[in-house]
This record gives sequence, C-alpha cells and structure tokens, in this order.
Amino acid sequence: MNDYVIRVLASPSDIDPQAWNALLAAQPEPSPFMRHEYLAAMHDSGSASPERGWTPQFVTLWRGEVLEAACALYLKDHSYGEYVFDWAWANAYEQHGLAYYPKAVVAVPFTPVPGARLLARDAQSRTLLVQALVAVCKEQELSSLHLLFGADADIAACTEAGLMRRHTVQFHWTNVAPTLGTDVSSLPPEGARFALGRPSGETEPGYTNFDAFLASLSHDKRKKIRQERRKVAEAGVSFRWSSGTDIAAADWDFFYRCYERTYREHGNPPYLTRDFFQRMADTLPEAWLLFVAERDGRPVATSLIALSTDEAQPLVAYGRYWGALERVDCLHFEACYYQPIAWCIAHGAVRFEGGAQGEHKMARALMPVRTTSAHWLAHPSFADAVERFLEREGAGIENYMDHLGERSPFKAT
Repeated sequence: MNDYVIRVLASPSDIDPQAWNALLAAQPEPSPFMRHEYLAAMHDSGSASPERGWTPQFVTLWRGEVLEAACALYLKDHSYGEYVFDWAWANAYEQHGLAYYPKAVVAVPFTPVPGARLLARDAQSRTLLVQALVAVCKEQELSSLHLLFGADADIAACTEAGLMRRHTVQFHWTNVAPTLGTDVSSLPPEGARFALGRPSGETEPGYTNFDAFLASLSHDKRKKIRQERRKVAEAGVSFRWSSGTDIAAADWDFFYRCYERTYREHGNPPYLTRDFFQRMADTLPEAWLLFVAERDGRPVATSLIALSTDEAQPLVAYGRYWGALERVDCLHFEACYYQPIAWCIAHGAVRFEGGAQGEHKMARALMPVRTTSAHWLAHPSFADAVERFLEREGAGIENYMDHLGERSPFKAT
C-alpha cells in the first residue's frame, strides 16, 4: 500500500475523462452509466447534487501519476434513487436513537443497472480500493457503506473485505431462449447470446426475427403478445425510432414532456432534469435509442433505451424511461418491451435489461436474474442483526427464483 496514494475528489470533473473511461473499458462488465460523461452530466445538470442529497466523494487510487482504481462514492442523507431498499434499517437505527444518515453509497444515481462499480487495473487494486472505502467511512464516522448492483469482481472483492451480500431480482431478455435456473449470476456470462439454454459445445445464433422469438414461447404467451400488439396497431399507433445524433432536438423535448408527466402523475418530481438529457445528447449521443409512438401524425408516447458503447463488448440494451400523453391499451408493453426487443433482434443485441422489479415482464419473456449488492455497517450489533436478516432474505430470494422458474413463458424443452 506504500506505493499507492488515495485521493478523495469532490466532483467527476476533478478526474481526467480519458483516464476514467480507459479504466472502465478494462472492466469485464462495463456499462455506459459508469462513463465519465454520464456521471458528469448527473452533477453538472443538478440532477445528483448535495442539495438533492447526493454529495460526491469519488475515491481514487493512484500509483505515481497513474490512476490505478476509482469509484463513484456518494454521501447520502436519504435512500431515494437507489433501488436497493434499506428504509427498515434506517428506521431501526432511529428507533434506537442512532443516526443512519449520512451513509456512503457506491452507485450510479437513479440507475439500477448491474455492472462494474469498482474500476481497477487488477484484483489487487480492487481490493485496496475496497479497503480505502471502508477507511473513508470510518474516518468520517459514517453509519454504513453500500455498493449497489456490482459486477461479480466487485462483489468478490467486497466479500473478501468482510462486506455482506444482498440479492435482488431483475428481469432481462436474452437473444436466445434461456433455461432458467436459480444459479444465475449477477449478469449473464459473456457470449450469452450464443450459449444460454444450449448444451455444452452447441451454439446457435440469436433469433432471426420477432416471429422466431414468438415461436419460442408457449402458445398462451405467444397469443397474448400478438393480441396486445394488435390492440396498439388497431388504435392507429405506429412507431419510429432514432439513435445517437439522429435523435432530433424536438424528439428530446417531447420525450422529456412524457418523462416528466409520468413522474408527476405519481406525485413526484422527476429525478433527472431536462439539462441532463441535453448533456447526454451533446456528450454521449451514441448511448441512446429513442422510440416515438405516433397517431394521426402526432407523437403520443416515447420510450428511451440506453445502449452499451464499448465496441469491443457485445451490444446490450437497457430499458430506462417511458411516458405517454394519451392512454392507449397495451401501449406501454409495445413501447417498453416489444419495440425494443424487435430492435435488439434486428441489430444483434445479446441482451435487453428491463430494469428493476416487475413480474409482469416475465409474460414478455424477460426472465429473472439475481443482482447483488454489498454492505458494511459500522455498528457491530446492527451489523450482526442485518447479517441474520440477509440470511433469511437470501433464502426467500432462492424460493422466489424457484417459484418464477415454474412460470417460464418459453416452451418446455
């Protein structure tokens, strides 16, 4: 450790973008949401800021002038925008007269997408980064540290350092019919498009078209999807899509109207500002795919999909945001699942991640996948109590995965 220097930085703008992105590209599970442009836009747009309860303290590990490891650490005075729910832990602290906030979170704000969180050149650097994180928390007398939706290498390093693991369930579509098991890792393995659900040594390309995808489903699920799509078409709704710099400014404006309205209808202000999406259009356009639903020549709904940006990695799509100005039966399913899946098939994407929660996604062939987070609590008694809770919760997750496995929408094999 004598060769390394730890620097805690107050903003992503304090880190060279090329150095950060190069470190990200070296990870086995990079995602566009950990790109410097994405994180900088979160802060520069005011979407994630100290005023909103996200105080950045990016922890970096240096050897000389070389960035060896880094992560996005935030001090939080609430638990909103995280999607790994610890409200009960906070309430327990409060009931015992202890302060749960501020706490430390290693995460991408408002973005429950699994992927690399601890950017490191090697396993040793990653281990040292975890140790540095715990040291920062102890030095600042924080209640806890939480690494959310980490990659397998991150979770392994955290487990080695004594952090506790917690599992949640998401729903992902893969470009070949999967065989569901409870031993699913945090992400499908590299090359999943060609291997999932196939005996060892056998390979087969992804679906040739949407009908081929439907043919892999059971009769009742196939019939239901066709009925839902027909309702949208009979309502006179058609779709167009654009990506990257081809997304027009007017389409970005319309998207934000829909996005904002969706949040307002649920009684909440939107997490992300219009300026955030403008910065994405300006600095990271290649990461975005926009679907626009139109009726009678008017836009009525949109869905925004993120795309992986590393050309050395398989193409992955991520369902992110949607909104509508008119109510059309089954429009949500068409905009958020069927249009993106058809696009993924046509463009060879290996996976479409549908986001957190939602068992209804299984009927659209998005299958359950375990995601993992890691947690450290400073208070020994609370750490013991949480560890026991996580053991019980983990057993419940296993049973839940088994239950979902019995409801696979695919034909029996």
